Amino acid sequence: MDSAERTELVDLLATLRREGRQQSGLEPRLQPADREAGYHIAQMVAEALGWAVAGWKIAATNAEMQKALRSDSPIYGRVFAPMVKPSPYLVAHAGLCSPIPEVEYQAKLGQDLPPRAEPYSIQEVTDAVDTLHPGIELAECRFTHDEHFPPLAAILADGAGASTIVYGPGIENWREADIATQEVKLFCNGKLRRRGTAAAALEHPLVPLTWLVNTLSKSGVGMQAGQMISTGTLTGMVAAKPGETYIADFGPFGEVSATYL
Repeated sequence: MDSAERTELVDLLATLRREGRQQSGLEPRLQPADREAGYHIAQMVAEALGWAVAGWKIAATNAEMQKALRSDSPIYGRVFAPMVKPSPYLVAHAGLCSPIPEVEYQAKLGQDLPPRAEPYSIQEVTDAVDTLHPGIELAECRFTHDEHFPPLAAILADGAGASTIVYGPGIENWREADIATQEVKLFCNGKLRRRGTAAAALEHPLVPLTWLVNTLSKSGVGMQAGQMISTGTLTGMVAAKPGETYIADFGPFGEVSATYL
């Protein structure tokens, strides 16, 4: 891919985001060569949009999700302002791009984590987190899920499907709480659809968060106080339909809801 083709892809992805549209497939000449190239395009798209980065999403935190997403490691994307919303949240399904609700813990940073040569420890990252929240990520993708769905590098260029974070109240005393083994349940219109735990999906929310902090640090991209990070699905992916209300039940940690009108 030459510089003109990179510019063309950046313009395309930025336009699809601005207009809330999808397209089927991507011309081979516009497909990023590898993961690094995909992330580079994603950064260029963010610069072209000029939108503030309000948070981040993490996906593919375990072998099952990596297989589903065609990856061999976790992936990430930017969440733009104002796409961090308190629960309950109502959204028009018709204006979304293949929406997928995912039950996730969301961590809000209380201090900056700038790039540095030395890796951050999980304790340093834990100390930087202000609050931990129950939540639902409302993922979207600018490429239609059809037989022409492009390779992973193109999905990374699109921000790894990042869109909206819906969060509930902060979990009290979360550092002392048994976050890892607390069962969470996903209900759709009152019917139980999925259940899971952080222990099974990602060990603990701070594990993928530490991975993201160090991945961004190596890339020269820092994280800022106030940003919200969706740390990876605990219940897999579900395709949402109009008229469905999803409730993520985190037991004693609270509930979060999102309705697709």
